[in-house]
Amino acid sequence: MEIWRAPLEFRRACDEARQRGARVGLVPTMGALHRGHQTLIEEARKRADFVVVSIFVNPTQFGPNEDFSRYPRDLEGDAKKCAEAGAHGIFAPAPADMYPPGDETRVHVGATAAGLCGVHRPGHFEGVATVVTKLFALVGPSIALFGRKDYQQLKVIERFARDLFLPVEVLGVRTVREPDGLAMSSRNAYLSAEARAQALAIPRGLSAAARAFAAGERRAGMLTALARGHITPVASAIDYVDVADAETLAVLGPEEHTPDRVLLAVAARIGGARLIDNLVLGEDPSPLRPDGSKEGDEERHA
Repeated sequence: MEIWRAPLEFRRACDEARQRGARVGLVPTMGALHRGHQTLIEEARKRADFVVVSIFVNPTQFGPNEDFSRYPRDLEGDAKKCAEAGAHGIFAPAPADMYPPGDETRVHVGATAAGLCGVHRPGHFEGVATVVTKLFALVGPSIALFGRKDYQQLKVIERFARDLFLPVEVLGVRTVREPDGLAMSSRNAYLSAEARAQALAIPRGLSAAARAFAAGERRAGMLTALARGHITPVASAIDYVDVADAETLAVLGPEEHTPDRVLLAVAARIGGARLIDNLVLGEDPSPLRPDGSKEGDEERHA
């Protein structure tokens, strides 16, 4: 499996693959790969002939008080996981390669990025949009796969890819969960054993809301209250527990009634880690059954 460092070498490899008649698949990541990332690679292998993984901790999507310097980095371990999942190559540039001296261009994002995480991480989605646009420019016509755990990120990317006529088909893949229901995330590595147990409040809260929704509850305030009831006792801070339109991400007020398909999204700090999770109620399975066991098969995709 090849590792490209230089952007133009990566572009050349993707161009050559297409010249051979191969369909190119891209899985953008920031490294610290886990089973969820491997699921994205495996899904890409089903849809593309030449699958590449980008591994780049993007500095422009981190705020001044966020975890850029301590974000886990393990290129050797990541390469093994990519090979196990069937990737053909890795693009692992240095920051100076993606943001060369004199770099000044950023991709502005709009309403889709404004709420939810956008409120609490100003500039984050502009950084995401900028680096992903650069990746799309390098990889060329292709498909790109993203996890639905980062649901707002997925919708932002879908939006700017359409708006800018980028030749990339953006696909979302269902969140992969641990056997106890916790969404897989690179930031789970920050959790102590105690915090890891406390973090289970997030899938429990989502599941409580999902059960109520399935039973006919449509009051946005009641759905968020059910989720908060589990999360508040263990979180050091809650950025949001919101119900929002599943496409525009416009947040519904507590007195509003939801449609039959709506997003319930959570961002909370537990044990020093900022964890996010979500469900599209009316579409996604509940993370947990009423008895606390995991709902469904973690390998199923959207």
